[in-house]
Amino acid sequence: MKPYWYRVILTAKPAALSAGLAVALLLPGIGTADPTPARQTELRNLLKNDCGACHGLTLQGGMGPALLPERLAGKSDDLLVTTILEGRKGTAMPPWQPFMDRSEAEWLVGVLRKSK
Repeated sequence: MKPYWYRVILTAKPAALSAGLAVALLLPGIGTADPTPARQTELRNLLKNDCGACHGLTLQGGMGPALLPERLAGKSDDLLVTTILEGRKGTAMPPWQPFMDRSEAEWLVGVLRKSK
C-alpha cells in the first residue's frame, strides 16, 4: 500500500495542489517560530561579540559597516539574511550558516532593524 501522502497527492485536484504550492512558495516564513528564549540569548551574544568584533561592539561600524536600523533601511531582509548565512566573497564577512539556520538569521535581522 502506498503512503498516505502519496495517495493524497494522486487524488487531490490539480487546482488545490497548485494553490497549496503557491502559498508555500510565496509565504516561506509561515509556521516558523522565533528561536527559544535560550537560543535568542545565544544569538544576541553572537551578535554582540562575534558580529561586534567587526561591526563595532555598539554595531556603529568598524572594520565592517554599521548595522544600525537607518543603515539597513534600504536593504531587503532577504539580502541581509543571505549575507549573514553565506558571507560576502572578497571581504572579511564570513558565512554564519554553520552556526545558525535561515529562521534564526531572519530573527537576527528583525533584532537589527529594531535596535536603537
